[in-house]
Amino acid sequence: MEPAAAAATAIYPLHRCKTIHLVRHAQGVHNVEGETDHTAYMKPDFFDARVTPLGWNQVDRLREHVKKSGLMEKIELVISSPLLRTMQTAVGVFGGESYSNGVSVPPLMVKNAADSGRPAVSSLNCPPFLAVEACRERLGVHPCDKRRSITEYRTLFPAIDFSLIESDEDVLWAPDVRETFESLAERGMKFIDWLWTREEREIAVVTHSGLLCHTLRMYSKEYHPTVAQEVSKYFANCELRSLVLVDRSMLGSDRPSYNYPGKIPAGLDLPSDDDVAADKKQPLH
Repeated sequence: MEPAAAAATAIYPLHRCKTIHLVRHAQGVHNVEGETDHTAYMKPDFFDARVTPLGWNQVDRLREHVKKSGLMEKIELVISSPLLRTMQTAVGVFGGESYSNGVSVPPLMVKNAADSGRPAVSSLNCPPFLAVEACRERLGVHPCDKRRSITEYRTLFPAIDFSLIESDEDVLWAPDVRETFESLAERGMKFIDWLWTREEREIAVVTHSGLLCHTLRMYSKEYHPTVAQEVSKYFANCELRSLVLVDRSMLGSDRPSYNYPGKIPAGLDLPSDDDVAADKKQPLH
């Protein structure tokens, strides 16, 4: 018996797939110096680094792309790392239009949040926003990766949901211990697994280059080299990359919403192909 030919493609049930749109935050003030002098990341001035004017231009350009491509209408949930630069990027790209006083719902971002010079962003006509600690940048040592209190963030981003964050103060960041790359990748993979507990099928995640790079490298180890390079290459500031997340371990429990069982009402349903009919009579191995 000849071995089955290896397929160049793969087929998975639709309900075992999600689409995730991964975004690295726009340029932060720490990136300006840090990309040429890595020691600059140690500067206390870069605590919870905010988006630069150039970064806001990147946000506006990505927002225009997301709207023109039709992606804005497809995304059901926006998840953001709870740091200033990621939440600024998230609401700037995926939030509603300018906020008006007198509207009954709170804004996603208040006017001039963290001295940004930006108008308030409405929470109307956009997906819900959820802050999640698991998709933060590599923890420890660098002040730019330490977050503010959730109490302060709630004043800046009133319509972002912070309910999944247990501690008001940042208890994950340490001034003298830097998270290992292995721990970072493991945290990122657990975060991706957690996405399967969500009911949404298309999710945008606004996060950081370190987490994206090391997490995707772990996933891409079994890919063809060309695909691995495409998936795990370094993210530019405000780059968006859309990927399909496949549940190969039966982790997800969602039922198919489009599948139809056929043969209703019950009746004779024998295949017309003799080979198929004969195959059905073969014992299972």
